[in-house]
Amino acid sequence: MNVLDQPLVLPNGAIIPNRLAKSAMSEALATYDNRVTEYLPRLYARWSAGGTGLLITGNVMIDRRALGEPNNVVLEDERDLVLLERWANAASSHGSVCWVQLNHPGKQAPKGLNKETVAPSALGFDDHLQRFFQVPRALTEAEIASIIDRFAQAALLVKKAGFAGVQIHGAHGYLVSQFLSPKHNQRQDRYGGNAENRRRFVLDVYHAMRRAVGPEFPIGIKLNSADFQKGGFAESESIEVIQALAQAGIDLFEISGGTYETPVMSVGTEKESSRRREAYFLEFAEKVRAVVSTPLMVTGGFRTRAGMEEALNQGALDLIGLARPLALDPDYSRIIREDRQPAHLPPVRVRTGIPLVDRLALMEVAWYTRQLHRLAHGKKARPEHPLLAFAAIAFGSGWKTWNTRRMRA
Repeated sequence: MNVLDQPLVLPNGAIIPNRLAKSAMSEALATYDNRVTEYLPRLYARWSAGGTGLLITGNVMIDRRALGEPNNVVLEDERDLVLLERWANAASSHGSVCWVQLNHPGKQAPKGLNKETVAPSALGFDDHLQRFFQVPRALTEAEIASIIDRFAQAALLVKKAGFAGVQIHGAHGYLVSQFLSPKHNQRQDRYGGNAENRRRFVLDVYHAMRRAVGPEFPIGIKLNSADFQKGGFAESESIEVIQALAQAGIDLFEISGGTYETPVMSVGTEKESSRRREAYFLEFAEKVRAVVSTPLMVTGGFRTRAGMEEALNQGALDLIGLARPLALDPDYSRIIREDRQPAHLPPVRVRTGIPLVDRLALMEVAWYTRQLHRLAHGKKARPEHPLLAFAAIAFGSGWKTWNTRRMRA
């Protein structure tokens, strides 16, 4: 059996049928009041038919008052349980297993979308992002406890709906990532200050989720290797967090890196070794492998079967994470596994030619989200010129934000 086709058995006994995984991409396919729609089962049925072993959903929020963007799915109660079950069934219809990524944006929510934004500390973003995100209010300890409980209750809903697992979004500058970063977390209580206190939040979230779903239901986390910011979350601290979560019993680490201020997760690094080996974070994964035995998934940069096989055979990781290729072709995994040449490869970077816009990873996210919407409507991806996508996004953003606020009035 080819290494890409080998199943992966997690420490708790759960099985992922092959070594290719769809990393989370924000679909933004919910209603304005954050309900599940029929488009999500349709989209995930296409990915399941495409031969990807593990499908991880994008940006399912735990609090309707804290959205990362319009049209996020929010899990607060059982009102959408029937559609959630349909989504879970569609995503596993061709043998894939599907996990739901749970997230809270913290201060990384566009201006005007939420009534207010909250974060570990009342610190805004630097430089060019200031115009897009408002300065947050610092969370109280009681509010932190409430958010932890929301993560747990959402995980239980995921399990009730029939999904195969859940992932904590702890990367890319969202709330969990903000707590971990000394740049963004300057609290002086038990959730801030030293590194041990700053990782208390993610450990409390994990333990609350584990109590809710039990030992046999997989829980993973997407975690930054570093956020690549001066004074921010560094590799040494990331390894300490990984060791603490591994000891606590987490089932899978997905390694990524960067934030929307420093979007390394989209463009990679300048290291020649990274370009040669394709994956952006493979060197860090090798450091992690030296200290923990928990399965590792690395996302970012993989494009060829040879590069994927080499990484797996060297033992640096256990799962190949794919994102942008699957936004352009839902059959990409099957094509790679059959050793065929993909018809579509993602551009290195989506660029409009407008420097202010091109510095924002959010623009690239929106461009790929438009491709996901086409797939969800039964169409093929049609990568238009980024300027056209930008115009559509700029025109629609205000309307979607207004409708979201109106539905919550």
